Amino acid sequence: MGSDLGNTVPGLLMRNAEENPDGIALREKKYGVWKAISWKHYFEEVKALSLGFHELGIRKGDALIFISDNRPEWLYTELASMVNGALSLGIYPDNENLEEIKYLVGFSGASTVICEDQEQADKILKLKEALPKLEHIVVMEYLEVRHYREEMLLRFEDVARKGRKVSLEKKELFEDLFNRIDPGDVAILSSTSGTTSRPKLAMLTHRNLLCMAQAWDSIDPTERFFQYVSFLPTAWIGERMTSMARALYRGFTVNFPEKPETTWRDMREIGPHLIFSPPRIWEKMLTTVQVKIQDSSRLKQWCYKGLMPVASEVSYLKIEKKKVPLVLQFLHFLANFLVLRKLRDHLGLSTVRYLYTGGAAIGIDLFKFFLALGVTMKQGYGLTESGAIATMHRSEDIRLESVGQPFPGIQVGVSDQGEILIRGDTVFKGYYNDQGATDSVLRGGWLYTGDKGYLDKDEHLIMIDRMGEVMELSDGNEFSPQFIENKLKFSPYIKEAVVFGHRREYVVALVQIDIDTVGKWAENHNVMYTTFRDLSQKEEVHRLIQDEIVRSNKDLPRVAQVGKFLLLGKELDPEDEEVTQTQKIRRKSIMERYRGEIEFLYSEDSKPIP
Repeated sequence: MGSDLGNTVPGLLMRNAEENPDGIALREKKYGVWKAISWKHYFEEVKALSLGFHELGIRKGDALIFISDNRPEWLYTELASMVNGALSLGIYPDNENLEEIKYLVGFSGASTVICEDQEQADKILKLKEALPKLEHIVVMEYLEVRHYREEMLLRFEDVARKGRKVSLEKKELFEDLFNRIDPGDVAILSSTSGTTSRPKLAMLTHRNLLCMAQAWDSIDPTERFFQYVSFLPTAWIGERMTSMARALYRGFTVNFPEKPETTWRDMREIGPHLIFSPPRIWEKMLTTVQVKIQDSSRLKQWCYKGLMPVASEVSYLKIEKKKVPLVLQFLHFLANFLVLRKLRDHLGLSTVRYLYTGGAAIGIDLFKFFLALGVTMKQGYGLTESGAIATMHRSEDIRLESVGQPFPGIQVGVSDQGEILIRGDTVFKGYYNDQGATDSVLRGGWLYTGDKGYLDKDEHLIMIDRMGEVMELSDGNEFSPQFIENKLKFSPYIKEAVVFGHRREYVVALVQIDIDTVGKWAENHNVMYTTFRDLSQKEEVHRLIQDEIVRSNKDLPRVAQVGKFLLLGKELDPEDEEVTQTQKIRRKSIMERYRGEIEFLYSEDSKPIP
């Protein structure tokens, strides 16, 4: 092959197939059994599918849509599209907003959509009349739609089978396609979060992806024997970066759980060496622990409540590079023997080398929990446009208040207005078919992130909030809603909190209860309920959440303390444009939707928190 195998994403796959053909590249669990896929087989599947796509008319610069959960065929699709020079774009499988799906497929101009199953194919079929450029819907689980009478429906295996036939008839075609790939070519499209408007499509090149993988691995080296479990949305840039770019760069194994409900059980079987996830996953894990402890024996509760503060203190001293007294060392040994190691094993974290959090800000209390657990959690900062990550904690220099230091080869600056700026080879090429939006964020060689923050004397980045999100009370005091929200969400009973107070006398919060933990609490306290709304409006639940907010307020500055709150009668939903598909809150949309409730909290009719 003419291309340098280290310069493109498909090139890395070919390199791994040549250097380690029988090594395990992927592993998928089906019917309770793990099936291993070698690097050679991985490459052959991508080769066949790429030629099959070519027969469908997919060419360089075309967009190709996929809607799939985590499975090998997703990766085959991404890499096969790259061989043809096409731009793969993922849509979140749980996205039920047909208007948004229509926009993404229509705006990208895609003629082909790869669907995992009947559910996803049905979404596209409902929109076909509004998508004149749509020609093919390729279905992985074709048996579910075999009775459909739609000419545009194709079997995923048939497309690959056609590609294998083409490779025999046109033996030079694959090599010709492969050699045309340039490191500067756009490899993928990735939709932005869209917290304020319709999502934009960020164009990331092969160079962007591989520079990120190389920079990441330079500070946290991985090996071929490492195991990674792919369970986050395939459309998310963080998952694509880890399962595809970084896994191919170093050649470690990517594992796919049997189904979402079995993820953590399957993860315990695999024993992953690295896990990368947004805070919502870690919040859920913490909540699970807190509920389990409440249901455990008094002895276990006593051990947990008595020894976890010891573990927290020791982890803090280590972070601050201070000496740990002998008494604390002994108590920490007991904590590890009686509590910590069992918790790590239960959570599937016993073999973890690197535990990453990113995609949104994480609360310091949550951060402290995992450090106390004996797992080195590292926080990163970045955005889709920066290639997923721009800064990361170093193992020997973790600071709770920061999001780490810039990756090698990446520069981070701060504008006169306090906006975080990023420059480097990982920064995206621009927005697809949107030069105006591109020009607004790429200026003078810098990516303007829209986030507010600053660099300390050691080049640690402290991220405050979105530029437009920092609020100011009527007396002029500023506060970060995100900081308060993360503090509130440390409670096992609060799943989401949305804070307001700009140019008002005090801070208020709309709170979404965690139905699992509050439901369990209600059961234990003989509080009868029927629905989410019914439970959230119970006076006993209101007092429970009030006590949790009072506890959080004690650790907050006076100006940031929540004065009043209201419990939401429903869960925040992407379909109602209240949160994004990655669960980031759409503050402006929520403010409009709940304007009446917010105004009530500022009226004399509402009761303040004692």
